[in-house]
Amino acid sequence: DSLTKERLNTYVVSASIENASIQNLTEPVTITLQHIDQNTGNAAVHCVFWDFWKNNGLGGWNTSGCEIEYTDMNYTICFCNHLTHFGVLLDLSRTEIDITHDRILTLISYAGCGASSLFLGITLVTYLALEKLRRDNPSKILLNLCVALLMLNMVFLTNSWLSSFNQPGLCITVAVLLHYFLLAAFMWMCLESVHFYLALVKVFNVYVPKYILKCCIAGWGIPAIVITIVLIIDKDFYGNGSRSESNPFSNFCWIQQNIVFYISVVAYVFLIFMTNTAMFITVLLQIHSMKSRTQKRSRFWKRGFLQDLKSAFSLMFLLGLTWGFAFFAWGAVRIFFLCLFSIFNTLQGFFIFVFHCLMKEEVVKQCRVHFCWGRFRLSNYS
Repeated sequence: DSLTKERLNTYVVSASIENASIQNLTEPVTITLQHIDQNTGNAAVHCVFWDFWKNNGLGGWNTSGCEIEYTDMNYTICFCNHLTHFGVLLDLSRTEIDITHDRILTLISYAGCGASSLFLGITLVTYLALEKLRRDNPSKILLNLCVALLMLNMVFLTNSWLSSFNQPGLCITVAVLLHYFLLAAFMWMCLESVHFYLALVKVFNVYVPKYILKCCIAGWGIPAIVITIVLIIDKDFYGNGSRSESNPFSNFCWIQQNIVFYISVVAYVFLIFMTNTAMFITVLLQIHSMKSRTQKRSRFWKRGFLQDLKSAFSLMFLLGLTWGFAFFAWGAVRIFFLCLFSIFNTLQGFFIFVFHCLMKEEVVKQCRVHFCWGRFRLSNYS
């Protein structure tokens, strides 16, 4: 009943080893299935696997993650893999999860990355179209962060599709780009935190000549140095999960060597995460101190508290503190924190749009001046 418009045209192949769970194979198993009836009409062929959890536990055929490597009239070569969730970018345990949770995380990841890409694009267009919004340094840093996050999302979304071409060179390129934009996004989050510190804590006697140029050199240059070092040591650190030159396929192109992953991703991200956390706490304390000196406790304290809460959430997403969920994704709570990780981090672009575009008074005002009409339009001198 699982096959509505198709019929089974091969014998069913099953393989198992007694008292053992087979997973995390370094080389994939290739299954060649001979057709019972020749496919003379070149009808569409699908590779399927038996999903024991389908139909409320009764089981059923499932095509999820199964692909055709080759087919002709007489036989079909299949391999099965699954789409990859966003958490794999920073999954410290680097072990597989069960199919059900993988599907849920994959759905969250692709929906979140798609939404983030859309809203990051809107944010970029808004700031680039309105010259007044991008005059100050915070806006220029925000624009660079949005570009890094947008490219990270776009490479992630196309990763599985590009890896399906089974081209090792293409897969290495995709993995390098994914690694680069991930590191660049974190570098720009770090520069955001440094800028907040200089603007709100140091305040006086801080003048950096060619400030944005130096930020760009650090934001785009430091990740490039890390990538270059990895490539010089061995370009095969990047790949698609297969150690076999004769069968170079996988569903996701990323860093394959654990030691390279932990040094060039985890250590890098952890260092920036700790820096941003320290800056986050310092900046919030400074904001609270400034308000307590200028405002007395009044009946409007609830409004002030909500405003402080909004500022905290805004800073938290801007500085990427939600990426810290990956450091708690271990053991029994691994799936729970991977879900939180995937939800908050794939939607980071959406939250940046909400807090730094939709809820920012100056942005709304400029949009009403240039993009609205009728009673919603503001004059340039309002």
